[in-house]
Amino acid sequence: MHHGYRVENFGAVFDSAFEQFESLLLELESERTAHMEHGPVESLIWQMGTELLRRLMQAHLDLRAVRESRRLDLTGPEGNLLTRCRENCTRDLATIFGAVVVKRKGYSAAGVASRFPLDGELNLSQDKYSHGLRYRMAEEVALHAFDDAVAQTRKTTGGKLPKRQSQQVTVSASQDFEAFYSKRKSEAAEQTSDILAMSVDQKGVVMREEDLRPATRKAAQQAAQRPGSRINPGEKPNRKRMATAATVYTIEAHERTPEMIMEACSRDAQTVRPRARNKRVWASVEQEPQEVIQAMLDEALQRDPEKKRPWVVLLDGAEKQLELVLDIVYGKRRDVTIVLDFIHVLEYVWKAAYSLHQVGSKEAADWVAERALKILQGQAVHVATEIRHSATVHKLSSSKRKAIDKCSDYLEKYEVLMDYQDFLAQGLPIATGVIEGACRHLIKDRMELTGARWRLKSAEAVLRIRSLRSSGDLESYWTFHQAQEWERNHFRKCA
Repeated sequence: MHHGYRVENFGAVFDSAFEQFESLLLELESERTAHMEHGPVESLIWQMGTELLRRLMQAHLDLRAVRESRRLDLTGPEGNLLTRCRENCTRDLATIFGAVVVKRKGYSAAGVASRFPLDGELNLSQDKYSHGLRYRMAEEVALHAFDDAVAQTRKTTGGKLPKRQSQQVTVSASQDFEAFYSKRKSEAAEQTSDILAMSVDQKGVVMREEDLRPATRKAAQQAAQRPGSRINPGEKPNRKRMATAATVYTIEAHERTPEMIMEACSRDAQTVRPRARNKRVWASVEQEPQEVIQAMLDEALQRDPEKKRPWVVLLDGAEKQLELVLDIVYGKRRDVTIVLDFIHVLEYVWKAAYSLHQVGSKEAADWVAERALKILQGQAVHVATEIRHSATVHKLSSSKRKAIDKCSDYLEKYEVLMDYQDFLAQGLPIATGVIEGACRHLIKDRMELTGARWRLKSAEAVLRIRSLRSSGDLESYWTFHQAQEWERNHFRKCA
C-alpha cells in the first residue's frame, strides 16, 4: 500500500508506522472482528492505534535525526570550539504514546561536557518524560491521589510514570507559578468600573512532621512524648500546616435591602444576582499568610492600578487575617471596604438561639430571623445587648449562656465590619461564598483524599496546579512553562 513512498529522500523512516496502520486495517476487515461487539473493536483500535501513534512519533524523531546538519560553530562554556562530533547519540523519551528513542549528534571537546543541539530544538526535559506526559500527569494529580493518578495515566495513555517520578514531575511542572502571574502584571488593566472583590481564608493540611511549621512540629514532638492521651474522633492535633487561600474577582454592584435578604432566606429563593467575573483563586501551604495577602493585593493593583474602582475585602472574622489585611491592603489604599461575612455572623446567632430554644424548633428559627434582620439593619450592638439581657432574664447557667456571651462579644467587637445596610445600598457582596468554595475545592477536596500526610513540596505543587485549573489558566500557564523550560535547559547552551 505504501511501498516506494519516501519522505524527502530521507529513507523509509515511516515504514514501521505504515506497517502498523496496514495491520490495523487488516484486523478491522478480518473475520475475527467481523462479528465483534463494538466494545472489543474500540479496545482493538485503542491498543493498535496507540502503537501507531508511538511509531509515528518515533518516525518523526528519526527524520529529525536524519535532517540534522553537522555544526561547525558550537562552543563550550569557556568559548572553546567543540570539534568532536558523535553520530546517533541516543536518549530515551517517555511520551503519551509510549517509549521512543531520540537520536541526535553530540559535540564535545577534551574536558568539556557534550552538547546536543537537537535536544534544544525539541525542547526536551532534563529527565526522560515528554511535555505531553508531564501535562497529563499534572492534570491527573490535581484531581486524584498520586497512586490513582499513576494508574489513570497508564490506563488512558501509552506512557508509564512511576509514583516517585510523578511527584517529582508535578513539583517541576508547578515551578513557574509565581513567574507566570508576575508576568501578567505588565498586561492591561481591566476596563470596567465594577467592584473589585477580594477574600482570604485558611484550611489545615495534614503534613509529615518534618514539614510542619516550627511551632507545630515542636508541639507534635512534645505530644509524642506523652503517649496515651485521648483525642476526639476525627481530630488531628499538631499534624496540620495551614494553607492560605485567596481570590480576586470582578462583580457588578447589586443593590439590596435587609428585608430583601431576609425574604430570600425565608423562602430559600434563588435570587438573580450578578456572577463573579475574571475570577482568580489560589492557595499556598508553603507561603506565610502575609505573602498570600500581598499577592492578593498585587493582583488587585494589576487590575486597577489607578485605584479608581470600589474595592471590597470579605473576611470571616479571624483576627490574624484582619490584622494582616489592615496592615497590607490599607497600606496601599485607605478607602477599601472590609466586610465581615454575614453567613459567618449567623452561625454565632444560631448557636446563641439554641441556648434559649430547642434545636431545630420553629421558635429558634423565628428568633434567629428577627435578630438577623436587625443586624442587617445596622443594629449589631443592640442585638448583643438584647441577647445578654435575655440570658440574664432566663437565669441561664454559665455553661448555657456561653454561646450567647460569645455571640455578643463577636457582634460588639466587629460592629464596624457589619454595616450591612450601607454595604447593601452600595451593592457590595456581604458573603464569602467564593473563597469558602475555593477552600473546599482547592484544599479539602484534594488534600484530604485517602487520609494523606503530605510533604511540603508535593502539597504546594498540587495546590498550584489546582489553582491554575480553577482560574482557567492551566493551558496558558503550560505554554509559558514550556518556554521557561527551554530557557532553563537549553538557552545557555545555544550557540
